[in-house]
Amino acid sequence: MLRLEGRNQILINKSDYLGMLASSLCLLHCLATPFLFIAKTCSTTCCEETPVWWKIIDVLFLTISFFAVIASTKKSTNKTIKILMWLTWTAISFVIFNEYLNLVTLFEKAIYIPAISLIVLHIYNLKFCQCEEKCC
Repeated sequence: MLRLEGRNQILINKSDYLGMLASSLCLLHCLATPFLFIAKTCSTTCCEETPVWWKIIDVLFLTISFFAVIASTKKSTNKTIKILMWLTWTAISFVIFNEYLNLVTLFEKAIYIPAISLIVLHIYNLKFCQCEEKCC
């Protein structure tokens, strides 16, 4: 039981760092995608579809950032930042799932706006919105 509590405490204490890392890796993943597929297309012409393992990475980053947003909003003192974090995470989720389901037409780089926004929100939350007491 102690080990589990220790891990949860680390997640809560470092959630903004985890969120920044997940969002940054997601952003790099999105930036790298066109270059990887250009290289693949130049080498072979058999497949144009994104590999399943590459799509799983999207969901992995989304899941990690979900838990980071939960933990960050629990300890944040700024209600606006909490709301913005959830709105931004929802926007990232929508863009990712829209890519698979083609619900609406979005511009190709739409994922960059919420990904960068979530990174900035985690940085701001870490610097200015931390609860100093254990009661948070």
